[in-house]
Amino acid sequence: MPSRLSRALVPPVAAALLVLMASPAMADSTIPTTPIPVPASPGQPPFSAPEGPQPLGHAVADAAASLGVLRLLPNAVPTSAILPGYGEQLPKQAAFEAGMGLSSAQANSEAFFSWERAVAQSSPAGVAVGGNAPQPPGGLVQTALPDNPKAITGGLSAPPNPLGTAGLITGSVHARWSPTLGPCVDTIADASTSVAGLSLLGSVPTLPDLPFGQLPNLPKLASGFDPSKGLQTFGGLLAGGGQPSADGTGALLSLPGTLSTHSVTKLVDLPNSPHKAIQSVSTMNVAEIDLLKGTPLALTLKVTSEPTLRITSTGDKATSKVEYSAPVVTIERQGQVLYTLDAAHPTEDIPIGLPLKALSDQLGTGVQSLPVVGGLVATATKGPRQLSVTNGLVLDIGVLRLSIAGLNQKEQQLTTPFDGYQLGASARLLDLQVLPTAALKAALPNGAADSLPSSLAQVSLGEQIGRAYAPPGGVVCGSTSPAATSPAESEGAPRQLAYTAGAYSAVPMFWTGSAMLLLGVVLVAAFPSRRRTRATAEPSPRRRSRP
Repeated sequence: MPSRLSRALVPPVAAALLVLMASPAMADSTIPTTPIPVPASPGQPPFSAPEGPQPLGHAVADAAASLGVLRLLPNAVPTSAILPGYGEQLPKQAAFEAGMGLSSAQANSEAFFSWERAVAQSSPAGVAVGGNAPQPPGGLVQTALPDNPKAITGGLSAPPNPLGTAGLITGSVHARWSPTLGPCVDTIADASTSVAGLSLLGSVPTLPDLPFGQLPNLPKLASGFDPSKGLQTFGGLLAGGGQPSADGTGALLSLPGTLSTHSVTKLVDLPNSPHKAIQSVSTMNVAEIDLLKGTPLALTLKVTSEPTLRITSTGDKATSKVEYSAPVVTIERQGQVLYTLDAAHPTEDIPIGLPLKALSDQLGTGVQSLPVVGGLVATATKGPRQLSVTNGLVLDIGVLRLSIAGLNQKEQQLTTPFDGYQLGASARLLDLQVLPTAALKAALPNGAADSLPSSLAQVSLGEQIGRAYAPPGGVVCGSTSPAATSPAESEGAPRQLAYTAGAYSAVPMFWTGSAMLLLGVVLVAAFPSRRRTRATAEPSPRRRSRP
């Protein structure tokens, strides 16, 4: 039945969504669901028992995608766990994570509650602090059972976020499940989210907020460079302040136009077999990405192919597969292609540095109060100038590391909750990391940069993840028959139970007494009482008359 976030579904859905968003290539044995209730005493009967025909098919799958995931200080916070010492074996979490434009589709035949068998969710945003993930409001969720003939569509409201701004957000969710055939429906779960514009990082809050003029170890900067603007805005390159501008001006990264994510879990045909394979599909649609929009050093990233992650599990390792169409991204400045990111060249580093006095002397003109990005310097009179050599002319303070794909794959042969083969994978359209350099660490006083992690901030665009888990031979589409009592079993059964107490006769006695009482009332009403007359009537004496 279509519904908003409700019931006990909120904790498992929130946990699953943020696990998918924050942990690439997760391939646990089960998908997070509501724990199965345990009887209070050993002799207590189970909470519920199936009635009627039950589905034969076993299938577990999920797919999720996000338009953008921002991580501050990734791999910096230890993971907490209930079991003592287990948290040390898990990878560290980011200090802060925020995702925008999330879509998630899940199918789980092993879920205890019926409304967890199929879940489709579209959410404008998700947040995790140190690995703890509260569920923000404003999303759409549809669950099954019961089955839903129609999808839910509607607008979503993104909560205010000082690190990002999103435009109009719309979502669509559809969850299907058959009471008798289980996952053997057209599409199990389908979720999509679209955003009209996205801007991220108007500043880098994890950088120490020290103005360049207070760094004693820095060489002399070029004349005209404003040293009063701190590191958090790259010396004025970013807008700083509160929430980034909606049009992307002054933001480190912005995405104009309409962006969308789409996640689907479904069954597909197996060649030469009546059984099915379980498949999860995650896609993202984005055409253009802007870096440092509104500055003379702006870059434009154009995506020429749509990234699609498709995971299919047949239950057998030989025939299960992961298919990923990697995107091709070209980095342009004023119509000129500077770099191309593809499968052969998946990574490119763009250094950010401070212009030194030697650079101003060589150019013979003033330098604007902007850092040098990728060897491009903004001059006061001659506009942007590309430098072929920056050694001795620029002091690097950071690096924008761009990388695509990053496909991670994990596989497992499982026996619980059923024997089968599970395949999981994750990929990203684009990773942008803000990395400190050795020059920055040397410039900070008193070893202030010794505690800086390898990455101060990480923005992942088009993060996709999925997994599929099926029994050997594929998913069986069918149902069981209700159990019938055989004649042999009925012959040995007693015809009537023994009377061990008078309580067995309490109900018949009650109704017998009630019937007799009612009969008496009827008889009394039908035959009213009359005076009895004497059998022999004597003449009554006459009164004597007075003389």
